[in-house]
Amino acid sequence: MSLLGPLVAAGCRSPGQYREKADKVADQIIAQKQQEATGTTEPVEVERPSDILRRRLIEAQKLPVSSTASLGTDQLKPIPHWPKDSYPSELHSPDANIPIEANKELKVSLIDALQIAAHNSPEYQSRKEDVFRVALALDLERNSFRSIFAAGTDHEIATNTVGETVTTTTNSGSAQVSRLLKGGAALTAAVGVDLINLLTQGGASSLGLNVDTSVSIPLLRGAGRYIITEPLTQAERDVVYEIWDFERYKRSFAVNIVTNYLNVLQNYDSLQNNRANYVSAIQSARSSRRQGDAGRLKPIDVDLAVQRELQGRQGWISADQQYQNRLDSFKVLIGLPADARIKLDPNDLKPLQARGNDYVGAMQKLYKAAAAETAPAADAPVDLVPPSKEDAGPYEIDEALAIKLALENRLDLRQANGAVYDAQRQVIVAADALRAGLTLNSSARFSDNDDDGFLSLRGGRYTAALGLDLPIERTRERNTYRNSLVNLERATRSVQSLEDQIKTAIRSELRTLLESRESLKISAQSVVIADNSVKNATLQLDAGRLQIRDLLDTQDQLLEAKLNLTAAIIRYRTAELQLQRDLDLLSITREGLLKEFSPGELKHDS
Repeated sequence: MSLLGPLVAAGCRSPGQYREKADKVADQIIAQKQQEATGTTEPVEVERPSDILRRRLIEAQKLPVSSTASLGTDQLKPIPHWPKDSYPSELHSPDANIPIEANKELKVSLIDALQIAAHNSPEYQSRKEDVFRVALALDLERNSFRSIFAAGTDHEIATNTVGETVTTTTNSGSAQVSRLLKGGAALTAAVGVDLINLLTQGGASSLGLNVDTSVSIPLLRGAGRYIITEPLTQAERDVVYEIWDFERYKRSFAVNIVTNYLNVLQNYDSLQNNRANYVSAIQSARSSRRQGDAGRLKPIDVDLAVQRELQGRQGWISADQQYQNRLDSFKVLIGLPADARIKLDPNDLKPLQARGNDYVGAMQKLYKAAAAETAPAADAPVDLVPPSKEDAGPYEIDEALAIKLALENRLDLRQANGAVYDAQRQVIVAADALRAGLTLNSSARFSDNDDDGFLSLRGGRYTAALGLDLPIERTRERNTYRNSLVNLERATRSVQSLEDQIKTAIRSELRTLLESRESLKISAQSVVIADNSVKNATLQLDAGRLQIRDLLDTQDQLLEAKLNLTAAIIRYRTAELQLQRDLDLLSITREGLLKEFSPGELKHDS
């Protein structure tokens, strides 16, 4: 029993112990491959805590759910035969410190939204699980080259009723170890034991112990470390690829969160502007009715003012519904229930609005300066001034430098080039399969066959054989080899196509930055002009030199100009983030926050 004891003990682990071991192995592999892939490490948790914000909102705000599955796996009702395990574990979410006040909306800032999304988004969680799964797949490939132990016992009772009834009992045990060496040799050693004889030591003259060993070595086809370890090599690289994929996903996900967050605030800003416009329309309609009652305004002008009040109400209601729809979509995006009562922090829009106001201030100075000058004649030569980089933002970097940075840093391009090397290796493996097969097989068997009652393995039986498989029928292997060359060509074309896509995207995003900046300037100028038009129209209407429809038109133009300015500010900001994302120079912290790069430092380094 001393031979089988450790193996039996190792085979009596609980499901929970197996799970913990798998987690430990996967975590070690992920940390190792993160260091190789990115030079940094961070945990990749695949178990969701029980106190994530989604669940706490459902419970605190008493939101309806279809079943306990909406709350988490720890709330599921146990089913028959469920393994005794401590799954899921008691874990706490980093967003558990976000307080939820009863009967109040939860206020969420941009930083909050990024952190909430990292811990609550189902898609984000699935991508982490993809990394975990591929790490376990690598462990399985590594296991092929470890020593594999197996053990068991057989108990047999046989009764012979021919003639005198005889009942015999056989109890045997076995232990085996096998290992595949990276050079190609497959080793196996097994020990068989007659347990009755071994334990009683006296019931029989021999102990009933035998040992079998065997070795199999490929000499032609399938020989060589590079062939034997190819599945392991690919599994090692697959983990790196998945980590690169996850890193790019995190950047795209974070930029998407910021973009959608700002879009919600844009809708909120539109709602506030439409609300102010509606209030103004109500006040104008009231004033028009009073002037109409006094005979100072024609009935048609009064009707126009009332009509504008109705249009203002329609715009206000429409803006509110668009804001609510966009907010619901954003809640789902970050992993929260659509009916959760939350509101975004409008203060996050203020830095961008301040940037827009700077443009408005600059345009006001230009407007005043232009008003003091004499306008050129209509038939004077027209010189079109193209946009310049004189007032360009920090991320409007040189196109050649941007493309160079993208080609150096894009993780998906590294993966595409890695796939070319993978395809080259597959050609080698496929070519090897076309060769003749020659395998050396040898074995040795020892048994305790003497009758002295003591362990004795002096004798043995040895065999050696060569197996030859001539390459006569290789249709499948031939086609596999040809397809491997096709796959290599396809992999190289993928690199070329991705390079072109990257260059196109970078050039387009730099143009978007320039266009958005010019749009900012134009929108700011439109605000200045529309604001002055409203002021002048109000004065002229009061003086009786203007019809009310002209004032109403200028007010509509001012509203549109303000909305366009906000849209231009947000578009420019998101274009900055998208460029950093597609350069693969935007970092995401462990908490899910953005860490932007400094273009000035990159220019200096280059």
